[in-house]
Amino acid sequence: MLSRLPFWAAALWWGSLSTIGFLVVPLLFATLPSPTLAGQMAARLFSAQTWVSCVCALLLLMSSRQNQALTPVPAAHAAIIYIVSGMLLAALAEFAVAPRIVARENLRLWHSVGSAMYLLQWLCAGVTFWKLTPQRS
Repeated sequence: MLSRLPFWAAALWWGSLSTIGFLVVPLLFATLPSPTLAGQMAARLFSAQTWVSCVCALLLLMSSRQNQALTPVPAAHAAIIYIVSGMLLAALAEFAVAPRIVARENLRLWHSVGSAMYLLQWLCAGVTFWKLTPQRS
């Protein structure tokens, strides 16, 4: 069962990014009475998503280690650059970009930067998930 943990961590990471970013947040802006309220709720969701991303990435990094009690997963080792990049993008978005968006500091620029970083993180999670998916011969 522990050998499948990296696959499930990658699935949770990519799936949660997809659901929050491409379904839930657009629905918030479409249904809530004001953009301010939708933006506040979206900020909370993106913050929670950062922690989900970091936990999933840490699980993936731990599963790629060679000197561990668990069986190392070679595919996780092959995806290490995407795992680290995705986790770094999540942390930067949370601690460098999000405070500027909340402060409404050059909102258009920082919102664009945050959106680009989210998309790149989604791509990193997707590549990681793809690499961990069992390949049929």
